[in-house]
Amino acid sequence: MTTENKTTVIQSLQIGLNILEILAKEKEPLKFTEIQNLTSMTKSNLYKYLATLSQFGMIYRNPHTNTYTLGHKLVQLGNIALGHTSLIEMVIPYFKKINEQANLTVLLAVPSPQGPLISYISSSVEYGINIGAQMGTHLPLNCSTGIIFSSFEKNTIMKEWELEELMKFSKSELEQFKEAKEKTKQLYFATKKEPLVTHVSSFSVPILNFDEELLGAITVVGITETVPKTLDDPTGQFVLGIAREISEYYGYTRKPLKGI
Repeated sequence: MTTENKTTVIQSLQIGLNILEILAKEKEPLKFTEIQNLTSMTKSNLYKYLATLSQFGMIYRNPHTNTYTLGHKLVQLGNIALGHTSLIEMVIPYFKKINEQANLTVLLAVPSPQGPLISYISSSVEYGINIGAQMGTHLPLNCSTGIIFSSFEKNTIMKEWELEELMKFSKSELEQFKEAKEKTKQLYFATKKEPLVTHVSSFSVPILNFDEELLGAITVVGITETVPKTLDDPTGQFVLGIAREISEYYGYTRKPLKGI
């Protein structure tokens, strides 16, 4: 006779967390009746949960509007959690997995006023190739990383960089870039053939946070013949799955990354 192992959960805690998720997903503060409609809870039970969550600072009730929002305690805990692990520390073990899976070089680019900044590189053991960039290098708009940033970066600090880069494009290059950008917004995947160095190509995927802000881009680089050209490739799917895991750590839950 076999016994099936089941994860034991505390139902009351699960309900409380569900209330927090509902408040997190809504753009505006919610009234008691709105929360009740979304949870299907009785008034008495919901009141107890809201009172408890308020007492511990997990939610806040505005006394003037009688509406509820997420509380200061969650902000405090979130900042502590993010402070424990930097983005670079987070990606290191994942990048090693990509190295092992695909034998390709992986780099992390983060936002800066001068363009995507390479802040970490994990080189493939088998192929020590010149990828045309080093730690601290700012990448141009017309590469897979640049397309990701143009597609998902919301911060205005990079707009001047993008406008300056666009002025370098010919009319045909501008049309190609616009097409690539629209496709990238749909697939969460950008690819570019030999943008910096002959025979070296790349593809990139975004890392997003809870507010759909771009934290950085994962870019995979290698000899042109070895780099996936479409998202259908298993390596592309693998890397996009890793980007999703990292994004989920930073709270990206609103919608799944395309292609997965």
